Amino acid sequence: MPYIDESPTMSPQLSARSQGSGDGISPTPPEGLGPVVEAGKGLEMRKLVLSGFLASEEIYINQLEALLLPMKPLKATATTSQPVLTIQQIETIFYKIQDIYEIHKEFYDNLCPKVQQWDSQVTLGHLFQKLASQLGVYKAFVDNYKIALETAEKCSQSNNQFQKISEELKVKAPKDSKDSHTSVTMEALLYKPIDRVTRSTLVLHDLLKHTPVDHPDYPLLQDALRISQNFLSSINEDIDPRRTAVTTPKGETRQLVKDGFLVEMAESSRKLRHVFLFTDVLLCAKLKKTSVGKHQQYDCKWYIPLADLVFPSPEESEPSPQVHPFPDHELEDMKMKISALKSEIQKERASKGQSRAIERLKKKMFENEFLLLLNSPTIPFRIHNRNGKSYLFLLSSDYERSEWREAIQKLQKKDLQAFVLSSVELQVLTGSCFKLRTVHNIPVTSNKDDDEAPGLYGFLHVIVHSAKGFKQSANLYCTLEVDSFGYFVSKAKTRVFRDTTEPQWNEEFEIELEGSQSLRILCYEKCYDKTKVNKDNNEIVDKIMGKGQIQLDPQTVQTKNWHMDVIEMNGIKVEFSMKFTSRDMSLKRTPSKKQTGVFGVKISVVTKRERSKVPYIVRQCVEEVEKRGIEEIGIYRISGVATDIQALKAVFDANNKDVLVMLSDMDINAIAGTLKLYFRELPEPLLTDRLYPAFMEGIALSDPAAKENCMMHLLRTLPDPNLITFLFLLEHLKRVAEKEPINKMSLHNLATVFGPTLLRPSEVESKGHLTSASDIWSHDVMAQVQVLLYYLQHPPISFAELKRNTLYFSTDV
Repeated sequence: MPYIDESPTMSPQLSARSQGSGDGISPTPPEGLGPVVEAGKGLEMRKLVLSGFLASEEIYINQLEALLLPMKPLKATATTSQPVLTIQQIETIFYKIQDIYEIHKEFYDNLCPKVQQWDSQVTLGHLFQKLASQLGVYKAFVDNYKIALETAEKCSQSNNQFQKISEELKVKAPKDSKDSHTSVTMEALLYKPIDRVTRSTLVLHDLLKHTPVDHPDYPLLQDALRISQNFLSSINEDIDPRRTAVTTPKGETRQLVKDGFLVEMAESSRKLRHVFLFTDVLLCAKLKKTSVGKHQQYDCKWYIPLADLVFPSPEESEPSPQVHPFPDHELEDMKMKISALKSEIQKERASKGQSRAIERLKKKMFENEFLLLLNSPTIPFRIHNRNGKSYLFLLSSDYERSEWREAIQKLQKKDLQAFVLSSVELQVLTGSCFKLRTVHNIPVTSNKDDDEAPGLYGFLHVIVHSAKGFKQSANLYCTLEVDSFGYFVSKAKTRVFRDTTEPQWNEEFEIELEGSQSLRILCYEKCYDKTKVNKDNNEIVDKIMGKGQIQLDPQTVQTKNWHMDVIEMNGIKVEFSMKFTSRDMSLKRTPSKKQTGVFGVKISVVTKRERSKVPYIVRQCVEEVEKRGIEEIGIYRISGVATDIQALKAVFDANNKDVLVMLSDMDINAIAGTLKLYFRELPEPLLTDRLYPAFMEGIALSDPAAKENCMMHLLRTLPDPNLITFLFLLEHLKRVAEKEPINKMSLHNLATVFGPTLLRPSEVESKGHLTSASDIWSHDVMAQVQVLLYYLQHPPISFAELKRNTLYFSTDV
């Protein structure tokens, strides 16, 4: 058997990343989407995977034997007059090692003959399933791991004999190796069981990939992988404490549990802070400005001992200092600048431009990304020192707020004492932050390595099916978050399923992705108690029942088929499906093959058939939104349920008499989504393919008079049905924007939503424009938004006046 290096292929933090916070790519593929495995090739790959794993399992057993070897003589001396260690110390250091050894020895002895006598009939899924079912022993080992390391370290410092033993343990080499043994430290060997779970999970992934769906092993391996992933995610925070610990002047260990960048409201302005959560204290710091070549240091702004830290309840909290939200249009402008700069950097690289020019562009991009990161968060996270001051952070994601709160509350369950740090202690603690930090860079794309995945651009379709695992009936709903421009934003929300333990939502959403890499699902219990209102944002605080996250793997989601998955969170399982459409695919307008109906049919055909100036579907959707949706937060921005939108589409296409009844009962976001879908599915944009280049030229003109002349002439040039419908929609969107203080939809927001929908060229026209997804976003979309925004900000435009006035127009102005 070949010798396989047992050093970790990747750290457990990295390999468990796709499972962090209870998430994970489920091993269960939807029906008909299992791995396509050629029988012969698949069995051969299975054998190769298993042979390699068996070799590493032999090494692991030898390592466990080496760890157990000194235990017996140490126990023997413990009862003598000169013990090396006490019985309690021995039991702490070697806790559960014997049990783990026996489990793996049995597994190895059963697996080895099956691999050595390999044929197509061999089944071994039951062995992996049994191994996974015994992970409870590993849980006990992990819970004791920190204490075991600390005890071993203290014993080494106080006993020279034990120090010699622990520094050079002899590990027997594999049978086929030339060496007889290798020397390894006890600390390194104590880490091996944690690394082994990671390795086993990776092997299960590979085995499942090369196992046909109809093979008897398939469901058993699926179950083993599910158990292993859940276990791996639960131990992620308990790994290698020495790397994240600092010793206090009193000799105690203070461990770093979590750190990250948060926006703090300080003296009525936003400040980016690096926040460090230790086992007994929360410390808020900022990086000091240092001259080139000098060691970077943090400056402590404040700290709160966890024994003194409290989260004020909504009714107890004082109103926040006035938080002025950054204007939406300015945030959108920043995003567009960032996308444009990204495109320029790509072009410079493609043409092998000067590195100085690239660095200049990168610096500009970082400045814009930093501003966006600083000014976009709006979700309040308040903490209070029971001895005095309160502090307010602003976060972009409820998921993140929940993570910080849970991490602090978990630590507060321990017996913590209040304290005051001396200036020396504070200096030591702050000085350790630079070395201990786990988050090294501000989470912006310009800090990413050039070879890192750029994320997905396009549309993610997600169906939230159901959830189970609730212990008692509740009013339940889910929200979906994706990352965009370095931070997470909430993109969709299911309806509330009332008084149930097994909600069946079955709702579909279309979520726009802008370089996204992760999807988060949060499950809430709806609170109808009006007294529990968060004074920071005047919203009722709903309870998070569970949360989970998965990586958006392009290979998994970029298929025409739905990919089914399960996120496990806090004992709750949420089932969902997803598929992805890239931005270039979503740009295509496909004319309808039928001449009946309204979707995908030319607007002139529809208005002629209906004998109307504005299509019936546009008039009815606008009327319904103005009747009961004009004050809805995020109207036209929040996704409607895709199944409801498709139902409305079918009713309008069939010219069903029940359409008015259906509209009055339907969720308002679905009606808004139907209107957007109608314009998106027109065979050519409302503002026409023919005039698209002229609109792009007109909006780029600098002289206001020339621009006015050009833009009005272009409207006049539109066919009458297109022009009348556009003016009708324009006035509606202006009325929606009048309610911006309530619905949070500014003219700029509405232009961002509708600009590409009304102007984006059809497939034939757009072929010449397509380069990369980010190019499309940064150039075409920016101009499309600006065109619509120009007309939205313009004084009222009447059809009759446009036709009456004759203005000279020249593209050469």
